[in-house]
Amino acid sequence: MNSELIIRSSSQQVDFALLKDGRLTELHKEEENNKFSVGDVFIAKIRKTVPGLNAAFVNVGYEKDAFLHYHDLGPKILSSMAFVKRVSTGKLRDFSLKEFPLEKEIDKNGTINSALKTNQSILVQIVKEPISTKGPRISSELSLAGRYIVLVPFSDRISISQKIESNEEKERLKRLILSIKPKGFGVIIRTVAEGKKVAELDQDLENLMDRWTAMCKKLRGAHHPSKVLSELNKGASIIRDMFNDSFSAIHIDDETLYLQIKDYVQAIAPKKENIVKFYDSKVPIYEKFGIERQIKTSFGKTVSAAKGSYLVIEHTEALHVIDVNSGNRSNKSNTQEDTALEVNLLAASEVARQLRLRDMGGIIVVDFIDMAKAEHRKKLYNHLRDEMSEDKAKHKILPPSKFGLIQITRQRVRPEVNIKTREENPNSPVVGDEIEAPIVVVQKISEELKKLINKDYKRITLNTHPFIAAFLTKGFPSVRTNWFMEHKQWIRIQPRDAYTYLEYHFQDQNGNDL
Repeated sequence: MNSELIIRSSSQQVDFALLKDGRLTELHKEEENNKFSVGDVFIAKIRKTVPGLNAAFVNVGYEKDAFLHYHDLGPKILSSMAFVKRVSTGKLRDFSLKEFPLEKEIDKNGTINSALKTNQSILVQIVKEPISTKGPRISSELSLAGRYIVLVPFSDRISISQKIESNEEKERLKRLILSIKPKGFGVIIRTVAEGKKVAELDQDLENLMDRWTAMCKKLRGAHHPSKVLSELNKGASIIRDMFNDSFSAIHIDDETLYLQIKDYVQAIAPKKENIVKFYDSKVPIYEKFGIERQIKTSFGKTVSAAKGSYLVIEHTEALHVIDVNSGNRSNKSNTQEDTALEVNLLAASEVARQLRLRDMGGIIVVDFIDMAKAEHRKKLYNHLRDEMSEDKAKHKILPPSKFGLIQITRQRVRPEVNIKTREENPNSPVVGDEIEAPIVVVQKISEELKKLINKDYKRITLNTHPFIAAFLTKGFPSVRTNWFMEHKQWIRIQPRDAYTYLEYHFQDQNGNDL
C-alpha cells in the first residue's frame, strides 16, 4: 500500500492530507492560533477541587478551566509537584532526576483533596483539546513522545507495545533500554522500535532528554499559567507517528516548511530523505492530487461506497449513527444473504475510512444490512477490526447485536473534522438557502448514468445547465470521454439555459424522461 502525505500551507493554517493508494484517509489541520494541542505541557495552578467528581479544575489559560480527574494524576504526582516547586524557586538545577528523591505514590483509590490543594502549582499535559463548550482534558502524568520511545518522568517502568508480538524481540528491546535508560525515567517502547539498533534508540532518548531539560529551564520564574513545552508541529508529529516504509512521497507547497520536514525526515530516516518534495506549480496542490474533489464527495450526509452502495451518517449530541444501504448495486451474488455480506464488507471499509477522515469520536452505532448466518456476522466483525487496525485513536468494537448493529467507541482528543459540502443557492434570494456542491451533483449524474446503462438503455441524452454541460465536455480526457471508455456508449449532452444550476434530466432516444 502506497502512502502519500500532502501538505498545504497558508498564512493562517497548514493542512495535511494522508492518501493511501490515492484515496484520502486522514485530514488534519494546524491553526496558528491553536494554543492547546494534544501533547502540550503547561505550568498551571489548581483553581478548585470538586470532591463530588473526585477531580480538580485547573487554570491553563483557556476561557474554561481544564478538567483533571484523580485517575489522571498518576501515582507520582507528589514527586512531580515537589520537583516543580524546587525548580521554580531555583533550589534544584540538576534536571536529570539522578539525585532527586521520589515521594511516595498516592493511593489509586484515594480522593482529590488528599493529593491537591487550591492554588498549588502543577505541571500538566493536554490529552484532549477543547471541544464544544468544554475546556481541555489534562493529565499530570507527563509523557514525551519520540520516534521509537516515549519518555515518562518520575517512573522506572519499562513498557512495550502490544503490537510487537515476538517475545524474543520484546526481551531484546527491554535489555537495550535498560542499558541506556536514565534513572528516574520510565520508557514506553513504540511499535516502530521493532528491529532497531541500540544507537538509534539512544539517539531518540537523547533528543527527548534535551526536550525535558529545555522544558525544565522554562519553569523558573514562569508565569502561571503558561506553556512550557510544545508538541512538535503537526507535520513532524504526523510523520513521527505514521512514517513507515509504505510512504512513497511527501509533497509540500511551502519552501520553509519543506526544509523543516526534509531535515526531520533526514534525522529519523536518512534513506527516505529524497521522498520529501517541494511542490512548485500554479495549480493548487490539493487540486493537483484530487483532494478537493474527494473532500467534497466524502463529507456530506450521504457518502458513496463501492459498487453503488452508500452510507448515511447522522450526528447527534450523544452519538453518531451510520446506516448502510445497498443502493443501486447490480446483484451478481447467488442469494440475498451473499449480497448483504458483500455490501456490508464494502461498507465496513468505508466506515473505517470515514471515522479516521472525520476524526469521529465517542459512541458510533453502525446499522449494517441484516445477515442470518452467524459465520457471515463474524466475518464482517473481523473485517471491520482489520480495517480499523491502522487507526491510531484508541477504539473498541463490539460484535454485531441481534439487530445487526455494531457499536464502536473511539477516543476523541480533538474537535471532529466537519467540512460543509453544501453551497449558497445562487438562484434563491433567501439567506441560508443551500444546495449541494456541483462536484457532488456530477458524481450523482455518473452514478445514475451507470444505473441506466445497466438497464440496457441506449442513445441516452443528458439535459443539464450550460455550466455543468461545459464541465462534463471540456478538456481531455473529459468526464464524457471517461464515460465512453467505461460504458462503451457515447452520451449526448444538451445544454439547457432554462435549467437551474444543478437541475438535470436523462432522456431516451424518443425524448422520454428516464
